[in-house]
Amino acid sequence: MAMEKKEEDVFIGSIDQGTTSTRFIIYDRHAKPIASHQVEFTQIYPQAGWVEHDPMEILATVRICIEKAVDKATAAGYNVDKGLKAIGLTNQRETTLVWSRSSGLPLYNAVVWMDARTSSICRRIEQELPGGRTHFVETTGLPISTYFSAVKLLWLLECVDAVKTAVKTGDALFGTIDSWLIWNLTGGCEGEDRHGNKVHGVHVTDCSNAARTLLLDLKSLDWHLPTLEIFGIPPEILPRVISNAEVIGEIANGWPVSGVTIAGCLGDQHAAMLGQACRKGEAKSTYGTGAFILLNTGEEIVPSTHGLLSTIAFKLGPNVPTNYALEGSIAIAGAAVQWLRDSLGVIETASDIEDLANSVENTGGVYFVPAFNGLFAPWWRDDARGVLIGITRFTTKAHIARAVLESMCFQVKDVLDSMHKDAGEGEAKNEKGEFLLRVDGGATVNDLLMQIQADLLGSPVLRPADIETTALGAAYAAGLAVGVWTQEEIFSGIDSTEKPITFYPLLDEEHRKKRFDSWCKAVSRAFDLADLSF
Repeated sequence: MAMEKKEEDVFIGSIDQGTTSTRFIIYDRHAKPIASHQVEFTQIYPQAGWVEHDPMEILATVRICIEKAVDKATAAGYNVDKGLKAIGLTNQRETTLVWSRSSGLPLYNAVVWMDARTSSICRRIEQELPGGRTHFVETTGLPISTYFSAVKLLWLLECVDAVKTAVKTGDALFGTIDSWLIWNLTGGCEGEDRHGNKVHGVHVTDCSNAARTLLLDLKSLDWHLPTLEIFGIPPEILPRVISNAEVIGEIANGWPVSGVTIAGCLGDQHAAMLGQACRKGEAKSTYGTGAFILLNTGEEIVPSTHGLLSTIAFKLGPNVPTNYALEGSIAIAGAAVQWLRDSLGVIETASDIEDLANSVENTGGVYFVPAFNGLFAPWWRDDARGVLIGITRFTTKAHIARAVLESMCFQVKDVLDSMHKDAGEGEAKNEKGEFLLRVDGGATVNDLLMQIQADLLGSPVLRPADIETTALGAAYAAGLAVGVWTQEEIFSGIDSTEKPITFYPLLDEEHRKKRFDSWCKAVSRAFDLADLSF
């Protein structure tokens, strides 16, 4: 019995810092969540197309979530203080900030991944470089786009005086949200470790987050100096690049669970890939604020000729081979549901959309293209804006709600069609020769959404028992680094007692094709509308 009790006293924590909320989940050694806490934070919209976050508010939500989750676990009888072996971190990618090395304070709000203020910078760079929009693709896997961190950093360097000054004096540090959190958690500008020794924050980023900056050489996994020179970015402000599963540092005094090791870090979509245990040839789609589809291409970088990105899947240790991926990124998915709720008042809660959309058999010919800040993969049109077309006197809010759900699924189909073309024979299929899409994220609790997705794809959709695979993937990485789990355990399934649910297509091919053709027509109507704003 004593041995059994010892096994139960092993826990791994996971910080999941997303676009609209932060959460902390504590897992037991069987990768089962035993406690969690989640806090939403402020979305700042200074003007049309601009999206910002307050970095200090994000830090505060991390503190609250850790404290509350530990309190809940302790109240439930778990000895987390004794048994918490490590913490993993996963975060919204590309979101960019610069802070002061000496004061620890941000020099401007974080510029969020979906922010489109850098459109003119992107056009300028495209015109200046011989390769145009695809100039950096061979090295970084990414096109020039408002999406990626380098152009956001360039905006900060050009437009924010405090950032300009800090760079000149050597006081500036750049990072995505992972770097900001790790630096603060491990001591910041001046902290103490659990023994009372003075420590400074560890300034690092993991390779998956670094791969989304437009500055990382995908092969060497280091910053690409010629690209830094083109952007005029000084290397000394950049964090050191590390793997996804290694000991990074200890949490400093003044934070909950001080002394616990941070041992895993991945961008949210890469964490979800690990949480879904995607092997080579397997793909997952995460439905959150946006939707993100990644296909593991193994140790090979597969270039895309159909509008996708080449990126890192994960690197599970400093001396372990890197797995790469093809990715299709969709800017607006669940955010469209929030728009229905918060901006239009069509629904009171996000979960209301399923019943409302289910109250009609179809959209009544209505199509919604949620190009609020342009379109990402596979279109890459930052001049696109949202359109709702096919409206008649017959149209009700139920038809619009259903069109919003369908827009998420059509966008995923756009990406998967491109992915099938790029990956070719590199995709894994089941015994029936079907490609299986693994899904996760908060929106996947919506059964109607999942059925629509299977219908529009014409192939099965697999939803795991635990849909919060992003946090789980970060926990896996940390647990792997400190020896709680092995790679074999993670990819064979640490807990196989709970079975996933599979949604099979019910729509015939003729109707599927007709609806997709109509969707493509709607997308074309969204182009070249950015100049409508004033």
